[in-house]
Amino acid sequence: MGGKMYRHHLFWPLVVLGALLLFNLIYSPDFFSLVIRGGNLYGSLIDILNFGAPLILVSIGMTIVIATGGIDLSVGSIVAISGAMACLTISKGTDQSTMLLVIGAVLASIALSIVLGFWNGALVTVTRIQPIIATLILMVAGRGIAQLITSGQIITVSNSNYEYIGAGSLASLPFSIFIVAAVLLFASLLTRKTAIGLFIESVGSNPEASRLAGLRSRTVILTVYVFCGLCAGIAGLILSSNVSSADGNNAGLWYELDAILAVVIGGTSLNGGRFYLMGTVVGALIIQTLTTTIYMIGVPPEITLVVKAFVVLAVCLIQSEAFRQTLITRWKKRNYPAEQEVTRHA
Repeated sequence: MGGKMYRHHLFWPLVVLGALLLFNLIYSPDFFSLVIRGGNLYGSLIDILNFGAPLILVSIGMTIVIATGGIDLSVGSIVAISGAMACLTISKGTDQSTMLLVIGAVLASIALSIVLGFWNGALVTVTRIQPIIATLILMVAGRGIAQLITSGQIITVSNSNYEYIGAGSLASLPFSIFIVAAVLLFASLLTRKTAIGLFIESVGSNPEASRLAGLRSRTVILTVYVFCGLCAGIAGLILSSNVSSADGNNAGLWYELDAILAVVIGGTSLNGGRFYLMGTVVGALIIQTLTTTIYMIGVPPEITLVVKAFVVLAVCLIQSEAFRQTLITRWKKRNYPAEQEVTRHA
């Protein structure tokens, strides 16, 4: 029983997340404190969930793409484009406070994000460009598109209905948490309660065998890129509505790298095949908790990324079965040399 738990894909991510939370609790004893103000819950844990919501959404979409053996480097740019489109639509309205204008802005952003996801999928499936190159195109061009939408400026909007998406509360919790829960539930049901999950893993494990078996690999791959674009678009709405503005240059910056790290930390292999959505969620929470920790302990901004990189590297090494076995073997050789010699001769 213990061995099975030890080998479970969620074991080490949860251990690392627990260790980070414990460190924060030791450093700041009121880290787990929750207070109610105005009927809403506030606290560090709530902030981690709220600020981590966009990254979790992007990581969910990235998980499905990586499961097919692909990658999507454009998600950060799509986040920026989505937020820029929504804020531009609202700012052009004669009355920014109307709910109808917000609905139109949200639909326009979601539609554009789906189109961009379709573009990535089409490049991969139709033109057969390698995923890393196909999505790198939009990663670079996307920032320019976001800058064109905002005319190189930060667009600020004033609409309480739009602000509610990223800064509102429902049942005392941030509304963004419910958005993430809905997307996660939808993705989980679709991939675990239907054959779609099996199709995705099959394409990721062996695309040629899947094609010969009659599976429409191109359709599967195209669909996952569209879904990834959708997730990034929703993340862009949450991010921009939380600050009531759109910054085409900095919004969603480096989200693609954080999302890939979250997927890997969660136990999904970059080679494709089996994937773990809950593992990805834990991975994204680890990254967000780590970011919160770095800011809390006062790490200088110029070395923040270096510290973050070393911690993520340590997490990946801890998860590596081969790395752990190597350490165990070397420890046994150092402490029980005679036993190792007997075993070798036997």
